[in-house]
Parts: sequence; C-alpha cells; structure tokens
Amino acid sequence: MKKWSFLVLMVSMFLLLAACGAKEETKTEPTETKTAAAEKLTIEHKYGNVEIDKNPEKVVVFDFGILDTLDELGVEVTGVPQAAIPSYLEKYAGEKYTNVGSLKEPDFEAIHAMQPDVIFISTRQAELYDQFAEIAPTVYVELDYTKYMESFEKNMNLVGEIFDKKDEVASSVKEIKASVDELNKKASALDKKALIVLANEGKVSAYGPSSRFGVIHDVFGFGAADEKIEVSTHGQSITMEYIMETNPDVLFVIDRNTAVGGEAGAEKVIENELVKKTTAFQEDKITYLDPDAWYLSGGGLQSVKLMAEEIEASL
Repeated sequence: MKKWSFLVLMVSMFLLLAACGAKEETKTEPTETKTAAAEKLTIEHKYGNVEIDKNPEKVVVFDFGILDTLDELGVEVTGVPQAAIPSYLEKYAGEKYTNVGSLKEPDFEAIHAMQPDVIFISTRQAELYDQFAEIAPTVYVELDYTKYMESFEKNMNLVGEIFDKKDEVASSVKEIKASVDELNKKASALDKKALIVLANEGKVSAYGPSSRFGVIHDVFGFGAADEKIEVSTHGQSITMEYIMETNPDVLFVIDRNTAVGGEAGAEKVIENELVKKTTAFQEDKITYLDPDAWYLSGGGLQSVKLMAEEIEASL
C-alpha cells in the first residue's frame, strides 16, 4: 500500500512539473513575439523626425507612388483616398479599404477612427502635415525633380526598410535603372528635341528640364525644344503659337482632366491648325502619355517602369 501511495505521489509530481513547464513555455512565447513587433525605426524627413514601428500593420497612404510600390511588394494597406485612384490601382477603390477622402481633402475623422500605425503623405498634403501627425506617426515623402532617380531610389529604400523588403526593392530598382540607362542611350542618339505639355480644360502648360515631368529630358535622354521654360509645379502657361514657334521634333502631352476623372479632351485642344505646322505633328510624333502614371502616381516601382516604357514606345 505504501509503495502504491509513493507511486501515485511521484506521478502527481511529474504531471505538476510538466504543467508548470508548459505554462512557462506559453508565457515566454508572446514575450518574444512582442519584443520583435516592437522594433522601432526613426525616419528623418523634411518636417522632422518620426518614430514608427517596423512592419506597421494599419497603413494609410496618400501618395499614389508609395501605394503603387506597396502594391508591387505585396504589402497590405488599410486606408487610401479613393477619389481619382489610378486605373491600374483600381482595386484600392473597393470596400476592403477605408476611404480617407481625396488627395487634397483628407477625411480626418475617418483616419482618426482607424487608429493607423503610420500615414504616408507627399507634396499635395504637405500643408496639412501637423493635422496628420496629431493622429499617427506621419512620414513625408517627396521627389526631387532635379535629382529624379536618386530621389526615387531613396524613397524606395525607405519603403524597403520599413516593411522588411530591402532585397525586393534593390532587385526592382536595379532592373528599372538598367532599362532607363538603355532608354537614355537610344533617346540621346536620336538627337530629337522634345516639348512636354499638360492640357487642362483648354489651357496648356509647358514643362522643361528639372521640372515635374523633366525626367523625360534629365533621365530618359530627350533634348529640350526650349531650355528656358520656367520651372514650377504648375508649369509655364503657353499658347498654341508658342508650340508652333518652338517647333518640337517630339511632343509629349499629359491630359490632366482625364487623370482627375473628367473626359479626355487634350487631343482636341492640342491638334489645331497651328500645332499641325510643327515637325512633331507632321512626322506623327505626338505622344499622349498615361495621365495615371505621370500625373497621379509618379515615383513608384510600377509607375517609373510604366513611364520609361511609354517613352521607349515613342521612339
């Protein structure tokens, strides 16, 4: 009987120790997970420094170039401004994603309700930075048009660091830079002078080197039909007489109206009797660029590739 009692006691102690070990193991695992999830990054940008968690889960994106990049990398986002989303990113207009307003008019109430881990904004929302920052850590990204590829690569590397996608970003950027270098060689060898214009409800603006669309000259290799175009966000206002007198070999046209959801009308505006006298028209070298990539989402892994491919096709 004593032997039996002793055996029961030993089994009970063994089970108790096993249970304690299991509890301890269960307690340790979440602690390790929590430590890994709490890794912080300090991001320096134009408006100061901001600390964010690495691999943030609730992501709000107001820059379509960054949205385009996260889409390419397979990173999930939570909220986007669903007004005038680029057609190739139209899935983000679905109910799966929270609508946070428009590029110029954010819905701060909706953003606050989401309690995001990070918000990405760019030039169009710059003046509202403080309001975003009151809600959640806000990262400001921008493209330096005078150093387009360097700026683009810097932004991509930032995304790669935040979301643990450094290798994927490096591979994509390397591929894009190689195709851009090849494009530059071809375009430079043509020795053709190009003019870039933005058509907007009957009005036309021109863009030259170092401007918003100056990547065509500065990076892709086309010479400028006019080297003295005023550098500004909205371009230099021009007339049809100006286009005729400048007489570009190649004319690149961006239809802003289409980009913001209106009807296409650039062709009717541009192809008038004066422009028809230019070399560009007579040699069938007027190219209407994709307004989604050029006007809405430039600077992303997908958009820069699309932009280069369009210019390549125009050759």
